[in-house]
Formats: sequence, structure tokens, C-alpha cells
Amino acid sequence: MAETEWRTHRLELDDQTLREWDATVLAAGPEGIVLDRSAFYPGGGGQPPDQGVLLWGGVQTRIEGARKGDDLYLIPAEGDPIPSPGTTVQGAVEDARRTALMRTHSGLHVLCGVVFRDFGALVTGGNMEPMTARMDFNLPAVPDGFRQAVEDACNTEIAADRRIDVRSLPRDEAFALPDIIRTATNLVPPEVKDVRIVDIVGLDQQADGGTHVASTRQVGRIEVVKIENKGKGFRRLRIRIGG
Repeated sequence: MAETEWRTHRLELDDQTLREWDATVLAAGPEGIVLDRSAFYPGGGGQPPDQGVLLWGGVQTRIEGARKGDDLYLIPAEGDPIPSPGTTVQGAVEDARRTALMRTHSGLHVLCGVVFRDFGALVTGGNMEPMTARMDFNLPAVPDGFRQAVEDACNTEIAADRRIDVRSLPRDEAFALPDIIRTATNLVPPEVKDVRIVDIVGLDQQADGGTHVASTRQVGRIEVVKIENKGKGFRRLRIRIGG
């Protein structure tokens, strides 16, 4: 979901393949660096923020992360030079990390879609790092053969090369879509008027603000590494992305 009050235009929401761009510094201080245009994903929905660099005036500022506040703040590495407001910079997102996170996030949506479709379970939590992740479900019991069945079904959907579409809809239209919220609790803040929808066509469609690959085949392969009991009626699935 776009944060319309920010001064930064979020390029990664328009083009998830973008890795380099030009921008102007709007502010720089203890909270971080604010650009007029940025493709650094600030984190959210279990996906960690991007890392990368800003190049300006013949020097480099390493960006160790980004965070949401009253603006989108880029977090510079300690001791690196800080560009002054008005400086023209070239931004660059670290490609390997971003691409791995996109594959992982899309893989989690495949997992979510399979478990919801085949077992009727909703998501209660999740988190990811590049190529590894966990997702929690309100699953009262684990049927025999569950781990292998989920893994096989996920990889069948990946091999089907389903298209992954991203679009924004007015809030009322978005929530009129069936099963658009795949979490046990609606996490979309009430002030968000336009809801970003990530649709694995034919499998999973849900509100989501993260970055994704263009089709399921680009995920690679999902391995369900472990299933943990997280209390009565709750199960945690740990996955690894490969291939």
C-alpha cells in the first residue's frame, strides 16, 4: 500500500525490476536520508528492507536499510558521507539481495495459496530472509503426509509458471474480492484508501505491499524444511527456496 503522505515517490511499487535511478536529496539528518524518488523497499509484511548505495560527487554512501516514518528514510552506514539536501544522487539497490527476497516473498504467497486451497488454513504470522522463510497457520491438526503434500503442491504451482500480477484498487473494491485477506487478522490500516493487490493468477490473490517476481517459475523450488507446533491450533512451516 502506498504511503501517500510521504514525499518520496516509491519507484519499486511501479517497477519491481528497477535497480538504478537518479534522485534528489530532500532531507538528511539523524533519522536518515529522504529522496524525492527511491526504489529501496522499506520493509513490511515480513519482508526486510533493501540495501544498496547512493553515488554522488565522486563518493559513495552505503545504505544499510530503510524505514517508514513520516517520510521514507534511508539508513546510511555509520561513518559514511551524507549528501546535503538538493544534491543529485544515483541510487542503486543491491540486486542479489532484492531478487532473493522477491523470490522468497512470492514463494510464501505460493505456500499461502496452497495451504488455504487444500487445507483451509489462514496465515497468523510470517517472516523472511533471502531464500529462507517461515509462515504460521491456524491449522488445528497436521494430516498424515502433510509436509510432502504441501511441498509437492507448491512446486507443481511453480512449474505451472503462473503469472504474478500487481495492481491497486480502491479499498471498497479490494475488499469486495473473495478471500482477499489471507491472514487471520486484517492488517490493512483503515487510513489506506488504495489497496495494493498481488495476484498469483489462478492460485492466490491478496492485499500485499512487498516486492515479487513476475511468475511462479522464477521462484525456483520450495522445500518445506520443518513443521513446528506453536500452540493449540497453530503450526509454523519453515521453507527454503532453491533452484
